[in-house]
Amino acid sequence: MPSSDHLNTAVLLIIFNRPRNTQEVFDAIERIRPKQLFVAADGAREGVVGEAELCNEARSIATRVTWPCEVKTLFREKNLGCKKAVSEGISWFFQHVPEGIILEDDCVPNPTFFGFCEQMLSYYREDKRVMMVCGTNYLSEEVMAITEDSYFFSNYYPIWGWATWRRAWELYDPAMKGWEKHREAGQLDYLFPYQAIARYYHTMFDMITNGFDTWDIQWWYTCIFNHGLSVIPKYNLIANRGEQGTHTGTQGSFAINMPTIDIDYNKLKHPANVVPLRRVNELTYTNSHAQVVLVESTWVKVKQKIKSSIKNKVVPK
Repeated sequence: MPSSDHLNTAVLLIIFNRPRNTQEVFDAIERIRPKQLFVAADGAREGVVGEAELCNEARSIATRVTWPCEVKTLFREKNLGCKKAVSEGISWFFQHVPEGIILEDDCVPNPTFFGFCEQMLSYYREDKRVMMVCGTNYLSEEVMAITEDSYFFSNYYPIWGWATWRRAWELYDPAMKGWEKHREAGQLDYLFPYQAIARYYHTMFDMITNGFDTWDIQWWYTCIFNHGLSVIPKYNLIANRGEQGTHTGTQGSFAINMPTIDIDYNKLKHPANVVPLRRVNELTYTNSHAQVVLVESTWVKVKQKIKSSIKNKVVPK
């Protein structure tokens, strides 16, 4: 853990109707004993039998704090849906703290995830080029052995366990007001040399304008059009349970319950430059979406690329 027996960085836990998942994530939080814990919960949906009881059970678990800790809650009486409940919960969090760690109830962190986030939040606090710190890395340990750095920069923005600053979240644009103009100008094609990424984001942003109920795609939009980078650790630090949820099925099964690996956050080797590691960036994208129909490449092709990259000690284009 960082400097004391308590985590100094505030943690936001976002929950809903999954007490079993909530318990597992809360157990991980309890082990690092944050000084501040925020819990945001959407309300039960009308007409869903038994959901109110599940929501109440999850809320009880998430606030069962046994260590010295300031606890704040935002418990909705009515169901707002994924988009509003999560995004407004994060906004509420940053009304109270300037930076913090965010976990949803199905994202189980490796113990070193918290220390890594705390170090990165401090290191890049004033660097507006960096907009988030991620805990998820979809690439294998063998592939990531190619780089000696402890993390890399990316234009991909995994939100399965992450951290950010108020200064970045204040830019969040849930309406994506400029998307029509950017789409007509073909801006994504200019921003992403690897055109499969541009096509993927184009499809995702169109989904939002067509009413898809989520919040994270708008965050990707915010980061991309503010030229923001994410920090992704060399090794995966989050196990996503993925058993059920609003958008279950939008990720391939390979991404569920990925193993985590400890990272020595007190001995980090920083990249020499704050720029995306392009080839790893592209492989991250292809790997994480290889089993989704929006992606051009098949998983077999991706595995062939990974196998070749390990053999030749280079990351494939």
